[in-house]
Amino acid sequence: MSQTQFDAVSVVTKANVYFDGKCVSHSIVLADGTKKSVGVILPAKLTFNTGAAEIMETVAGSCRVLLKGETEWKSYGEGQCFDVPANSSFEIEVSGEAYHYICHFA
Repeated sequence: MSQTQFDAVSVVTKANVYFDGKCVSHSIVLADGTKKSVGVILPAKLTFNTGAAEIMETVAGSCRVLLKGETEWKSYGEGQCFDVPANSSFEIEVSGEAYHYICHFA
């Protein structure tokens, strides 16, 4: 799943800014209509709610994640992914360097 480049995409130029700038992303749409966002989370502990199912791909940095309904935090680093069900939520904790990600929407 790891991508270093997306070709032939449309980019929404206005950034998605969450949590007072601690998370900033840009939405992209591939030629086949697939939607993704590419972003960065600065050191923080944040809670996100999901509508659609998501696959969060770690591009750089690392994080700890607690999915809704789970009791154990899991760690993810470069090249690793975690799945978030639709209509759910997750907590993410980033410490140290910024966490760079691609969010693949289902």
